[in-house]
Amino acid sequence: MSLADLAAALMFLGVVAYAILGGADFGSGVWDLLAGDARQGAHLRSQIDRSIGPVWEANHVWLVYILVFLWTGFPTAFGAIMTTLYVPWLLVGLGIVLRGGAFAFRKFSASVREAQLHGIVFAASSVVTPFFLGMIAGAIASGRVPIAGSGDIWSSWTGPTSWIGGVLAVLTVAFLAATFLAADAQRGGDRQLADQLGAKAFWSGLVAGGAALAAAVTLELDAETLASGLHTRGLLFVISSAVAGSATLVLLRQRRWAIARFTAVVAVASIVVGWGVAQYPDLLVDHLTISQGAGARPTLIGLVIVFGFAAVTAVPAMIWLFVLVNQDDWQADH
Repeated sequence: MSLADLAAALMFLGVVAYAILGGADFGSGVWDLLAGDARQGAHLRSQIDRSIGPVWEANHVWLVYILVFLWTGFPTAFGAIMTTLYVPWLLVGLGIVLRGGAFAFRKFSASVREAQLHGIVFAASSVVTPFFLGMIAGAIASGRVPIAGSGDIWSSWTGPTSWIGGVLAVLTVAFLAATFLAADAQRGGDRQLADQLGAKAFWSGLVAGGAALAAAVTLELDAETLASGLHTRGLLFVISSAVAGSATLVLLRQRRWAIARFTAVVAVASIVVGWGVAQYPDLLVDHLTISQGAGARPTLIGLVIVFGFAAVTAVPAMIWLFVLVNQDDWQADH
């Protein structure tokens, strides 16, 4: 493995982490949106607050990590992506900011109506943000981002692969969140809510699986390079995702929420890793390889060193945070 490949792999670890941890946060907002009015949805929204309250902003560290690696380690790709896809990136940034502000302000609203307004902004932004992140991924995967950053500012991210990518992203984060929330509700002693969330996880998982099949057909027609990679290098990960996803549905039907959470993570992680492996060695499909887009060697060495420091400082701190908020006492008392 070359130094550039190592840097790209370390960057992609951030993509996987953000897809799972950030995805579960965004998905909680999807269920917040569908929870009903203030009285009907109060119980579920309280569980969402308990589950994501301590970690929802911490998970954005992975997005920062990805962008810093891309900007410094692969500046040509960064420039092309940000120039061609600045419209969806603007919407992603707006969604993150509005979501964060609304989630915080909802807790301190002076009236029910004000809390409802902040809740709507939080929930809607939780749908918008992963949707446009999925569209960005679809634009790159379908080869619509040229090196010069001269891609069309609209058609580059509104092709068939982008649309199915956006829809699949929203369905996937909803599936992840419902599975995580069901396990949290069970630990908190609320079996009725766990059953409700488990049902949501099951049906959203089924729909996400159907969307994944539709995505496979779309890729064959609109992203041939990526489809070819999924048939070969990425096939094992596609199979792993299908098996883990099916196992998750079985576990959800058996009300085994805690175990289902881990198989759901495997299902999502496998398909994300499969995408990266299938796209290899391209950074920008059909336009730029990892070796062609790599920055200066001293910069890549610096990134690897920084990753090493983060692995022994920031990562353990994140793990300890998740350990604390996943204890039974936290779910029962907060």
